Amino acid sequence: MWKTALLLLITIIVIPFFAFRLDVPLSPDQQVILTDLLWVYFITASICFITSSITGNFSQVDKLWSIMPVIYSWMICIQSGYEVRLLLMAAVVTLWGVRLTYNFARRGGYSLRIWEGEEDYRWPALRGRPEFSARWKWMLFNLLFISFYQMGLILLITLPALKSLGAATLTWVDFFIAAVAILFIIIETIADQQQWNFQKERKRLMESGQPLPEKYNKGFVDSGLWGIVRHPNYASEQSIWIVFYFFSVSATGLWLNMSVMGAILLILLFYGSSNFSESISMSKYPEYLDYKNKTPRFVPIRTKR
Repeated sequence: MWKTALLLLITIIVIPFFAFRLDVPLSPDQQVILTDLLWVYFITASICFITSSITGNFSQVDKLWSIMPVIYSWMICIQSGYEVRLLLMAAVVTLWGVRLTYNFARRGGYSLRIWEGEEDYRWPALRGRPEFSARWKWMLFNLLFISFYQMGLILLITLPALKSLGAATLTWVDFFIAAVAILFIIIETIADQQQWNFQKERKRLMESGQPLPEKYNKGFVDSGLWGIVRHPNYASEQSIWIVFYFFSVSATGLWLNMSVMGAILLILLFYGSSNFSESISMSKYPEYLDYKNKTPRFVPIRTKR
């Protein structure tokens, strides 16, 4: 995991550096807004690090994952004077954020004491690894990766909105992009609901003392969208932000611009995250390896193993 985290930390420095160097420079208005966004990023990342260090709950960034992009997109929209394209982009991000926040909330992610709430199962599993036996190593990992890297990525995926500031007039292409993004939001919603239904019913059966049918005895969902790819929710999440990038393409006419770095880094993060999640699943559920061998990860294309 250290190697993966180090690779991601390097990419979040290298990719933005070259992206900004090779792209058309930001306008003065864009630079002012970017400065404001960076201040918000630094403050929220610092709060996440301090809060998680004090409470021992390292899901502080998880709580903000679906909230901060909405804040960033509306900050850009408001400071643009409510440009029509940016209004459309902010509306799409808000729809995504409300849906994802609801899904996180119903799993117990939030609490009236905002620093509490259920912690993602992967953080305790990761803390228990030998390489994090020294407290300072985990604190450094929390500072650099959990808090500042992930919060930085949240900012980067919303930068297509900044790049679209003051650009060409809204066209039918923008509405098509919005429609495709919403389609992936719907797919992600279905995937999360299927996972929710499975886990809820499995828990009910176990608490009632009833024998588990084979479908639930496996311990993981492998039907519906989860029978097509192993991570339909992750696949949809990546697709949403890849599609979101194309707003900036429509706005600038440039197929490649600096705001693509958010989508690239998000793909790398989800690849590493899915590897770790699957290592936990394989250690808990004997049949998961067979499921992994038969079912593609993100893209529904089967390959020989």
